[in-house]
Amino acid sequence: MTAHTSRLTGQVRVVGAGLLGASIGLGLKARGVDVILDDASPANLRLAIDYGAGRLSRADDAPTLVVVCVPPDLTARVVAAELKAHPAAVVTDVASVKVGPLSEVERTAESQTTGGVDVGRYVGSHPLAGRERGGAISARADLFIGRPWVVCTRPELSRSRTQVVESLILDLGAVPVELNTVAHDAAVALVSHAPQLVATLMAKRLMGSSDAALGLAGQGLRDVTRIASSDPELWVQILGANAPAVAEILRGVRDDLDTVLGALDDPEASGARRALAEELAAGNAGVARLPGKHGQDRRFAQVVVMVEDAPGELGRLFTEMGEIGVNLEDLRLEHSPGAAIGLAEIAVLPEAQQRTIDELSARGWRIAGS
Repeated sequence: MTAHTSRLTGQVRVVGAGLLGASIGLGLKARGVDVILDDASPANLRLAIDYGAGRLSRADDAPTLVVVCVPPDLTARVVAAELKAHPAAVVTDVASVKVGPLSEVERTAESQTTGGVDVGRYVGSHPLAGRERGGAISARADLFIGRPWVVCTRPELSRSRTQVVESLILDLGAVPVELNTVAHDAAVALVSHAPQLVATLMAKRLMGSSDAALGLAGQGLRDVTRIASSDPELWVQILGANAPAVAEILRGVRDDLDTVLGALDDPEASGARRALAEELAAGNAGVARLPGKHGQDRRFAQVVVMVEDAPGELGRLFTEMGEIGVNLEDLRLEHSPGAAIGLAEIAVLPEAQQRTIDELSARGWRIAGS
């Protein structure tokens, strides 16, 4: 990320120097922001500083924005403490649940008889970005580019305070999305939390499988189970904090599974195949609703190119896509262990599909299905 002028003014304090906190620090430092780092673990803090994500705090620090990046079960407590310690700062957090932390911060504020905190300076937020590996060692300044970042609005929040958080989001290249806390928690239950459990339960089926069966695994299974390697301790906190919304979605999944099981138990029964077909078609319709690149509601055509397992071949494919003047809208790679080739599934605009096939074929590329 090249250095640009920041929309933020003043110092930014980041509490929690893990993947998200260190990535925020790196992104803001690239824009010339004075980033103060803090973490309950001295080792984590020193590591993030060594990576260039920020500096140690000083007695004369006066941050205008505090970003809390701690585990969900600590979020509300740390937010309240930061509100009290920095009375001129807007405080936000990056927890993946929002109803619980806000309620707890409000209760904390009400319990203060003297020197209470101003909850009006708390603007909850949530970047929908991450990596399978955590910690400052995995942090990246470009982690948030193009990713949605929810700002949780409330009637009592002043526009000037939400704009501070939106400036943070824009500085990091993310896309601000305004939702209230209830709508946010329902949304992430659908698009993140329930899928995590579905992937985990499917991956659990692999534990007792033979090596021969697992050797047949292709990209479909890998796609379904990719997120199942996430940190169990963190996910216990997330799922516990958003339990009602996640449970509601999973009950719907359970009902659909009961329909499928009924059809599979007796596939020759009247209506069984129709039931299966309707469930599969509903899945097609659901996938079709997912937005395209950069949130556009636009569908792309697929071209599957066979790529030899040799150095530079994938780079050559990218170069020649540029030479023929076709934009690569998306890419998925599949490479089975021991195979001499991989499959590059390229997404292009529908009107460019046939030209892509013709041009690449003329350059010696093998196109699957052609």
